[in-house]
Amino acid sequence: MNLSDKIEYELGSNYTGHEIFEQLENYSDFYNSLSFSIMLWSSQGTKSLLNLDTYVYSSLRGTLGSIKDVLLKGRINDGYALLRKYYDSTIINIYASLYLIDHFNIDNFIVTQIENWRKGTETIPEYRVISKYIKDSPRLKPINDLLQKDDSYKKIRTRCNDHTHYNFYHNLLLNDNEIYNPNRTKYLDVFSKDIEAIFIQHFAYIFYLNDHYMMASDYIDCLDEDIVPEENSQYFVAGFIQKVFDEIIRVKRADIANEIKRKTNMKLS
Repeated sequence: MNLSDKIEYELGSNYTGHEIFEQLENYSDFYNSLSFSIMLWSSQGTKSLLNLDTYVYSSLRGTLGSIKDVLLKGRINDGYALLRKYYDSTIINIYASLYLIDHFNIDNFIVTQIENWRKGTETIPEYRVISKYIKDSPRLKPINDLLQKDDSYKKIRTRCNDHTHYNFYHNLLLNDNEIYNPNRTKYLDVFSKDIEAIFIQHFAYIFYLNDHYMMASDYIDCLDEDIVPEENSQYFVAGFIQKVFDEIIRVKRADIANEIKRKTNMKLS
């Protein structure tokens, strides 16, 4: 019996065929496409030649791949430790973007805190500080009001911490795929909802702050070919972004979808 057959035998086809695995692939593909598409947008306030977020999104893709690998082995407890890493990484990403927007100007051409973080000479502030900075931001108030209308994100953080620190004995049991657990697939259901919520939050923040990241390649492609771009083509939205917006954001959080559409000039359908 090969490894994949052994895992399916031990965990069951309902587990190995769970929607979380396709979900993780879809999120990974999104970050891969976004990483490539925004590469040449300058990160104003730093000396980086390429957009800082290019490597952030590529790293997030790697984390999602790691989550998939450990979940396929039945290591739900390890999956939650990586989910906390994914959560933290998205918050750091939004903090860096917001901090650059807030502090970059003609008199402050290099934003020292973020540039030093990029160079490796200064650490990013602790999670409590950066999370508060995001939540208190006047720029993000409309989207924060929607994201924070209940305590679901606080509960996700608590679950991640419980698994990371073995706060309860049953957390560590979810790392042993040889222990029979009739509720193992139900834990995957919760995990699926948790990572979906984090992804939606990150998507909302990204495009609320940097709506130009949505831009399709049509406009730039025309300029590269010395062709006059179609009128208003700078507002066309990349197909992979529209797809996620239609299939996830609009379906799961119509309120957030409407707020993003209200704020942006990009032609989201």
